[in-house]
Amino acid sequence: MKMTASSLSTLIVLGFLVMSPVRVHAQAAPKTEMGAMAEHEHAPASPSKSLMLTVDGKATTLSVAELQAMPQKTVTVHNEHTKADETYTGVLLGDLLAKYGFPVDKTTHRKMLRSYLIAEGTDKYWVLYSVTEIEGSEHNGDVIVATSVGGKPLAEDGQFKLIDSGDKKPQRWVRNLSAITLKSAE
Repeated sequence: MKMTASSLSTLIVLGFLVMSPVRVHAQAAPKTEMGAMAEHEHAPASPSKSLMLTVDGKATTLSVAELQAMPQKTVTVHNEHTKADETYTGVLLGDLLAKYGFPVDKTTHRKMLRSYLIAEGTDKYWVLYSVTEIEGSEHNGDVIVATSVGGKPLAEDGQFKLIDSGDKKPQRWVRNLSAITLKSAE
C-alpha cells in the first residue's frame, strides 16, 4: 500500500485521538414528551427577574423599570428557528454600557477594540461579543436588551432577552438574560 502525505497525516491524527487520554463527551439534549428536543428549543429555565451588569469589575443590578426608563430601540428581526418575523423593544446595549461606565468616545476607542462581553441566561447558556459588535458607531446591526416582544412582556423568555439584529440566526440571542459582563484584554 502506497502512503501519501495526506493519508499519513490522517493516520497520525487518528492515532493521537485514539491514544489521547482526553475525551470529549457530548451531552445529550433533554427530551420532551415527543422525543428529542429540536435544536432551537431550550431546557426549562427560571425566568430572569433582574439583570446584573458588570463593567470592568463594577456590578449594577438593573430592573425592567430602569431599562424601560432609558431611551428605547425597536428592531424587527427574522427568527430562523421559528421562521417568523419578531419585533422587540429594549435598550441598545451600547447605550447601557455607556450609562454604566463604558462610553465609546475618543478616550475609550482603543480599549473598546480590546474589550469583550459575556451575556448569560438563567439556564447558564452564554455568548461572547466583541464590544465593536454591539457599538453602533462600529457595527451595522443593533444589539438590544429587550424587555418586550410585539408590545408585550417577553413571557417565558424572562424579563430580559439579548437580541442581535445583525446575526442571520438567533444563536447569540440570550433568553432569560441575567448577566452581562464586560472585560478588557489589557
